[in-house]
Amino acid sequence: MKTWFITGISRGLGKALAEAALARGDTVIGTVREGRPEIATGNGLLHVQRLDLTDTKAIESAVGDAFATAGRVDVVVNNAGYGLLGALEEAKDAEFERLFAVNVFAPFAIIRAALPELRRQGSGHIINLTSIAGRAPTGSSGLYAATKSALEGMTQSLAQEIAPFGLKATAVAPGAFRTDFLSDHSIRRSQGAGNYAESVGKSVAILDAMAGRQIGDPDRAAAAILALADSAHPPVHLLLGTDALRRAREKLGTVIEEIDRWEDLTRSTDFAAEE
Repeated sequence: MKTWFITGISRGLGKALAEAALARGDTVIGTVREGRPEIATGNGLLHVQRLDLTDTKAIESAVGDAFATAGRVDVVVNNAGYGLLGALEEAKDAEFERLFAVNVFAPFAIIRAALPELRRQGSGHIINLTSIAGRAPTGSSGLYAATKSALEGMTQSLAQEIAPFGLKATAVAPGAFRTDFLSDHSIRRSQGAGNYAESVGKSVAILDAMAGRQIGDPDRAAAAILALADSAHPPVHLLLGTDALRRAREKLGTVIEEIDRWEDLTRSTDFAAEE
């Protein structure tokens, strides 16, 4: 049996993961912004915390309470977050700042608060939910992609830092899953496409048309994350969904082609070899 600390269990992948863990008898300490979510507890034990992810002091208290309540935490899942669509030029400072506060600074604060306890335990797994947008961005989600790219980089470095303590870290990048992520509950929009109708406007229209028809099954994603947490040798990066797999491979192909095409210029910046 494992004990999980999961942010954002009221809906979407967070709820699916909490219910999957509880169904097999695990303990879940989950956070919500308000109210109490309707969660099927199965054979497990659920503790719900109200937490404002923009409040660093509250985050530290919540993580401390989680370890105090359960005695130990085996898996920390930074799941909570939201999207922002629109052109970079048209985003407001307040939109940018809050997006990073929730999607990047909050996971960082949770990780920082949890690490002393995890090190004392000598075991634990930090799972950060990123997005395929953080690896292969599209033209309409630049700021959202920036937050998820930041979380990807943080996770890769973190995994190397904590390995000597017997701790693990994984960045999980989902594709499009059939949750309410594309609804107003989980996504914000900057003002209309304006000058960017041909790029941002078309990209947003594709996303709008996808709502309710996404290829990804949240319950299967939850099962995959359980398998990840149970693995003795988990990956540092994990994609979820065939659409994420396709986009990641296309991006890698493009990057390799571009590296090869500009290799001569890249190499030209070294000091000349001494004869």
